[in-house]
Amino acid sequence: MIIPHQQLSDDALYALTDEFVSRNGTDYGEVEISLQRKIEQVIRQIKAGEAFILYSELHESCTIISKQEMQQRGQSVENKSE
Repeated sequence: MIIPHQQLSDDALYALTDEFVSRNGTDYGEVEISLQRKIEQVIRQIKAGEAFILYSELHESCTIISKQEMQQRGQSVENKSE
């Protein structure tokens, strides 16, 4: 189930994004990016509709998934961020 980011407080969105970025581990890019900057990038992607907050009822947990990943799973992403 997709959770619209507008339903979360700013603090909840930040905490969810912080947990997601921290869980995804080490950055293997050429340039090291700070945790704070990664969090800001993911929040921008969510607000722009390029990433979504996905809640799993089975696991009772949330994750963040890119628009591309959603499309690869065959799930519609139209109007999901509105």
